[in-house]
Amino acid sequence: MTYLEIVNNVLKRLRERTVSTVDENTYSELIGVLVNDAKEEVENAWNWSALRNTLTVTTAASTFNYELNGTQANFRVLDVVNDTSNFFMDYRSSNDFNRFFLTSTPASGIPRYYSFNGTSSDGDTLVDIYPIPDAVYSLRFNVIDPQAELSSDSDVLLVPAKPVQMLAYAKAIEERGEDGGAASSSAYATAQRVLNDAIAFDSAKHPDEAIWNV
Repeated sequence: MTYLEIVNNVLKRLRERTVSTVDENTYSELIGVLVNDAKEEVENAWNWSALRNTLTVTTAASTFNYELNGTQANFRVLDVVNDTSNFFMDYRSSNDFNRFFLTSTPASGIPRYYSFNGTSSDGDTLVDIYPIPDAVYSLRFNVIDPQAELSSDSDVLLVPAKPVQMLAYAKAIEERGEDGGAASSSAYATAQRVLNDAIAFDSAKHPDEAIWNV
């Protein structure tokens, strides 16, 4: 569903006139902002199938710091694989990496560990790997990569649309201050129920991730 379609669906629920572009008037612009706020909350609620992405880093000998292009700062890691050597890499803390690099002579060889270390000039996350590569390796970062903010009318939402619509509607009701908050409370409860249903459907594709081990 497109950004414009979502905004118009929210406007219909509010009994407002639909628009031909999100920026048509100040109120449709406000609904657009609330849609993006709702989108972010829905994205953060679950590791959605639609947001799963694999980022490939190709190493160079003697280089340990790499940019994960397109990640910005709000992605989540599922796992990291050294695809060349066929094993999962392990996360290590910044303290561990300081110990690797600052208190001893850094080793070179097959990369086995990773740790995030700052951002690039365009906002992408930088990652350090260790040991320092001694050759070319292909490293696969399997991540949850949230969609950029919707801006064009034709931008297509990746996560399920209904939870985003219902949450944006609840936010709009709250912004209006109707019924002393009763209407917004009911709308938020409905939005939560719709979100829970969407998570249940999507989590069925990844049942192992919905199991809590005590």
